[in-house]
Amino acid sequence: MAEVRVRFVGGPAHDLVRELPADPDGAPPQWWIMRHPGRAAPPAGGGPDHLYERDHRDGYGTWTMRFVRTDPLGATE
Repeated sequence: MAEVRVRFVGGPAHDLVRELPADPDGAPPQWWIMRHPGRAAPPAGGGPDHLYERDHRDGYGTWTMRFVRTDPLGATE
C-alpha cells in the first residue's frame, strides 16, 4: 500500500508530520482519527479521539490535515 506525507494543522497534533495510507488517487484519507499524537502508545486509561480532515497539498507534495474536533474516548467508534 502506498503512503503519503501529511502535516497536521491545529489541535493537539499541530505540526506533527506522518506518513498515512494513500487513496488510489495519491491523496490521504478524507478523515483521520488521531488517538494519541506524539506518543507511541495511548496514555493510561485511554484518551480522547482527535478528528482531522484532508485539506490540500503544498508545492512540495506534503498534504495538510486540518483539526476538526476532539471527542471523548470511543465516541468515534
